[in-house]
Amino acid sequence: RASILPRRTVRARATWEAEGPPPAPPQPLPALESAKEAPRWAWRSACAFLLGGQVVLRASRGRIHAKNFATQLRTVGPSSLGVAMLTSSFVGMVFTIQFVREFTRLGLTRSVGGVLGLALARELSPVITAVILAGRVGSAFAAEIGSMQVSEQVDMLRVLRADPVDFLVTPRVLATSVAMPLLTVICFTVGLAASTLLAAGVYHIPANVILDSVVRALRPWDMIAALVKSVCFGYIIAVVSCAWGFTTRGGAKGVGESTTSAVVISLVCVFIADFLLSYLFFQGEGDALKQLT
Repeated sequence: RASILPRRTVRARATWEAEGPPPAPPQPLPALESAKEAPRWAWRSACAFLLGGQVVLRASRGRIHAKNFATQLRTVGPSSLGVAMLTSSFVGMVFTIQFVREFTRLGLTRSVGGVLGLALARELSPVITAVILAGRVGSAFAAEIGSMQVSEQVDMLRVLRADPVDFLVTPRVLATSVAMPLLTVICFTVGLAASTLLAAGVYHIPANVILDSVVRALRPWDMIAALVKSVCFGYIIAVVSCAWGFTTRGGAKGVGESTTSAVVISLVCVFIADFLLSYLFFQGEGDALKQLT
C-alpha cells in the first residue's frame, strides 16, 4: 500500500503538467453582484412586480390550487366580515354627524343621504375595507410566508417539485381579489344603514328621505367603480404581502420587520392606486347632486 501511493502521486503530477491546471471556478456576473448590492426596497419591489405578473399568467392558464384557494377565501372573507362591518358602521355615523351639521344650516337636509351615499360608494367603503384587509390579512400573509422562508419550508416545496407561486401566492391573491368586492358591498350597505338609523333617531330626518336621496344620487357606474377599485386593492395587498414574505431574511426579527413593512407599503400603494383610479373614473364635472335639488 505504501509503495503504490508515490506512484499515484507521480502519475497525477504528470497528468497535471500535461493537461495544465484545472479551470478556475466561474466568477459571478457583474449584474448579479450589483443586484446583491442594490437597496432592499428595490429588489423587493422587483419581486412584487414579478409575482404579480406570474399570478396573472398562471391564473389565466388555470394553474390554481383549489383547496388552498378555498382555505384562503375563508380566511379573507368570513373572518374579516365582523371587523369590516363594525368599522364601516361607525365611519358612516361619523360622516352623518358632519354632513347633517353643515347641510342643516344651508337648508339642504334632503341632500344628506345622496352625499353620504356617494362618499360611501366611491371612496369610503373600498378604502376602509382595504385598510382592514391590509392590517389583518396582509400582515398574516407576510408573516406566514416569511416564517416559511426563514425556516426553509419554501425550499422544501421546490425539492418536492411543488411550485411555491402556485401553492402559496396564487390562492392568496385570488382569494383576496374575490373577497374584497363582496366585503366592500357589505360595508357600503352596513354603513348606509347605520347612517340612516342615526339620522332618523337623533336628527329626526325620516329614513325614507335619506334613502330616496341615495337612490336619486347614485348611478350604476358608482358601484361599478367601487368594485373595480376593490379588486385592484385586494390584488395589491396580497401581492405586496406575499412578495415581502418571500424576501424575508434574518430569522424571527426579519419576519417581524417584513410584516410591518408589508402593511405600510400595502397601504401606501392602495392610496396611490385610489388616487389614480379616482382621477380616471371621476374626472370632469359631475351631475349627481343636480338630482337632489
